[in-house]
Amino acid sequence: MRTVASCTMIAMAVCWGAWAGSGNPLDGLAKLKPGTSERASSSDLNWVNGNGDARPIKPGGTLTIADLKGPGTITHIWNTIASSERGYSRLLVLRMYWDGEAKPSVECPIGDFFAMGHGVDVPLQSLPVCVTSDGRGRNCYWPMPFRKSAKITVTNEGRKPVDAFYYYVDWRKLPKLDKKEAYFHAMYRQEFPAVMGRNYLIAEMEGCGHYVGTVLNVRQLTASWWGEGDDFFFIDGAKTPQLRGTGSEDYLCDGWGLRKMSNPYYGCPLMEGYDPYALTTAYRWHIPDPVLFKKSLHVEIEHKGVTFNPDGSIKSGFEERPDDFSSVAYWYQTEPHKAFAEMPTGYARLYYDYATQIEAEGLIPNANVSAGPLQPQDGAWSGGKQLFWTPAEKGQSLTLPFDVKDAGKHSVLLTLTYSFDYGIFQFELDGTPLGQPVDLYSATIVNREKLFGPLDLAAGAHTLTVRNVGKNAESKGFFFGLDGILIGK
Repeated sequence: MRTVASCTMIAMAVCWGAWAGSGNPLDGLAKLKPGTSERASSSDLNWVNGNGDARPIKPGGTLTIADLKGPGTITHIWNTIASSERGYSRLLVLRMYWDGEAKPSVECPIGDFFAMGHGVDVPLQSLPVCVTSDGRGRNCYWPMPFRKSAKITVTNEGRKPVDAFYYYVDWRKLPKLDKKEAYFHAMYRQEFPAVMGRNYLIAEMEGCGHYVGTVLNVRQLTASWWGEGDDFFFIDGAKTPQLRGTGSEDYLCDGWGLRKMSNPYYGCPLMEGYDPYALTTAYRWHIPDPVLFKKSLHVEIEHKGVTFNPDGSIKSGFEERPDDFSSVAYWYQTEPHKAFAEMPTGYARLYYDYATQIEAEGLIPNANVSAGPLQPQDGAWSGGKQLFWTPAEKGQSLTLPFDVKDAGKHSVLLTLTYSFDYGIFQFELDGTPLGQPVDLYSATIVNREKLFGPLDLAAGAHTLTVRNVGKNAESKGFFFGLDGILIGK
């Protein structure tokens, strides 16, 4: 039986064993290591002449990307995915099982595991996780030791097939594994919205180990600052938190709000501002400062910030808000973990059901343009096409009629294309401007969502007007692409 003292020694050894040294990340690289280098990958079985280097995943299907025999340590995981389904990175679930366990030690939507939530693709650079290729090239370097076996699966909980899942799982097979090596864990949670009257729970675990990171995602449902809430760490059953914070941006290592950035140990790669429905994703890696626990750890954060009176005046700067929260907790522990709470499935992890999206190419027959060709364009968009408008100069307009089924407060989500020859556009709904002009220039072709609202919309016919007000100095044209319009609550 493990004693409290032995657990303390193991936790400290695990912490310092992984990150001790001179401070140079290359320190010790010249020292020859035991074991053999191995890889599980999606490489074509006909590796001499074949190039079928990816695997499909049908709706409801599960792909096993690694089934390893230990002892060993996974050192690197990479993947990139071809899928036409909006929000696919939240619809694909990554699970990891160590030493034949029945319940996974890692259970997360694949995008969230790689430090980007909301089902969107955004790049980031940090020490244990790096994402490139406009958010599609995902890498992680968390060491993941196992003694007998390791199994990694990806399950598609979407409605559409994944056309291609490319992957590497790099690992070292070892003659033996030090008994002080602990198992890697990662767990996803969400509250849509955060429950009033209690703090948002990031993680609750039992065992002996250390906590190494948090990814926090917020979709704010009202305007202004959401992140005045403090973080609390309750270690080994303490009634009061031993680690107490001073604000959400402070826990995330920034100050006076958040801004877009990526750093080795902390960052905020997605920061859309403080309007209603704005999205934020931030990460905080406890690599130099892991949180040690011998018996248990409870991690929570307040969901507090600016609130408003009915007349729009500020009510409070520090009061609970019912924003949408989700998170991933990362930790190591030495013994079997406490069972995770059941994770919401599939579309319950998304804010919208994209099946209700109005396909923009279907609006072309009733659209009006002041100048320039308007046509459907084939490609990797929802429905396989997008609306493509190619005016030759600024000052032109496009009007699209669409219907709203039910009256009430709605959000209007536009799925837009950004490209190297696209312009800057002002959007208007029924003649009223929606926010500021949007610059659709991008050096590479990417799809992104732009959300407006909440808006009071009557049932029946409405018009979306798109006005070309110029172009980025780097852009080669004034073009415009729209995949779809989604009316949400």
